[in-house]
Amino acid sequence: MTVPEDYGLGPIEVTAITDGEVEMAAPLTGSGYSIAGCSGGGGVTSGGGGGVGFTCGEGTAATINDAMALEVVETLDTSAVLRIEPVG
Repeated sequence: MTVPEDYGLGPIEVTAITDGEVEMAAPLTGSGYSIAGCSGGGGVTSGGGGGVGFTCGEGTAATINDAMALEVVETLDTSAVLRIEPVG
């Protein structure tokens, strides 16, 4: 899914949904990266280039780059409902 450029990430790709957790990867578009509330931040290959990977559990709200709030609202067997909005 595509997010606004000022969030510092390119399109977010869901890479796995298991046991109520959603694994995601995204290329970086800015010079830095921070995450609070979910695990991750390690380097991955995303969209053919460098990026970050992170995992969020159902009901967990994360803040990414102090600009984007991401919440895993619900997980199902092969799909998840995510809420993404500006911080604030």
